[in-house]
Amino acid sequence: MAQNIYDRSEFFDGYSQLPRSVHGLDGAPEWAAIRAMLPGLDGKRVVDLGCGFGWFARWAREQGAVHVLGLDLSEKMLERAKSATNDENIDYKISDLEQLALPEGAFDFAYSSLAFHYIDDFGKLVATIYRALTPGARFVFTIEHPIYMAPVMPAWSRDGDGRRIWPLESYSVEGPRKTDWFAKGVIKHHRTIGTTLNTLINLGFSIRHVQEWAPTGEQVTENPGLLEELDRPMMLLISVQK
Repeated sequence: MAQNIYDRSEFFDGYSQLPRSVHGLDGAPEWAAIRAMLPGLDGKRVVDLGCGFGWFARWAREQGAVHVLGLDLSEKMLERAKSATNDENIDYKISDLEQLALPEGAFDFAYSSLAFHYIDDFGKLVATIYRALTPGARFVFTIEHPIYMAPVMPAWSRDGDGRRIWPLESYSVEGPRKTDWFAKGVIKHHRTIGTTLNTLINLGFSIRHVQEWAPTGEQVTENPGLLEELDRPMMLLISVQK
């Protein structure tokens, strides 16, 4: 079973204050890049894996999706999603993505934002998603970039000249990483870019687009705090097709 960190009060309270939690998709700096990767959703059946507060599920319906299934392990996240949703064509359900079961050929598009780095058996999950999609369907997801996730102590330091240094270590040693983020003992599962892409390819997906996200110059001007994101990639955005 995946670690249900989001239902810990200290984690949920901290996560709820993030701009992406308060302002939704527009509060996520990577959203413009993700949106450019998305297919048209008009008439599509969509599954959102790790749907959180339901921001994407509601947006997908606005784009014409006929039905959206939002899945998440966190009861607190789904309670918030349900309270913000008034749409009979969006269903939210508790689901452990480590044990995911979906009907074969039930969806025309699959989406996930920053959830799969919590999953140990990525291959099993991807195989389930593949079977659940119709032929030609797209699957777009984002994860923490392996360079961001690999260090045991993921934090900037400074060299003698004041330059930011990211502590990349054990990149080729895949497996769990335990860090402190809003709560102690948050467990993520590090995989190299090669492992992630080859898992998708070996299970039958065709790679359509891969982006190691970085802010635009305009974004840095508007939010100087994003400047450090130019020094190492924090997120990996992937689009594949069945």
